[in-house]
Amino acid sequence: MYPTEYKYTRDHEWIRVDGGTATVGITEFAQKQLGDVVFVDVSTVGQTVETGDAFGSVESVKAATDLFMPVGGKVVARNEELSDEPELLNSEPHEAWVIRVQVSDKAALKDLMSAEQYEKYLASEDD
Repeated sequence: MYPTEYKYTRDHEWIRVDGGTATVGITEFAQKQLGDVVFVDVSTVGQTVETGDAFGSVESVKAATDLFMPVGGKVVARNEELSDEPELLNSEPHEAWVIRVQVSDKAALKDLMSAEQYEKYLASEDD
């Protein structure tokens, strides 16, 4: 169910690394927990973020939640489509990215989960 080319966090973000650039979004599980997303606020381009830092937030009809960086780096892009269409996170959670960063903390990648590990983590959370 979860793309195998991505890595996952316990905070339900996904990350795809291509060369030195990482694309980050929220998982299918996260969007289901949130419900209908109505607003997305993220860090500005050029800002430096550390592994574990909040880099923005997502607001839905149910709740607001912070988004946390899987790896540290410099923000190089934010998905401007989400300003007008935040619901893309609901309809296309594994395609609709939130932010892109130039990775400075590649060591943090080893602490992330594979798709299989993430699915096991979700199953253990249900227990």
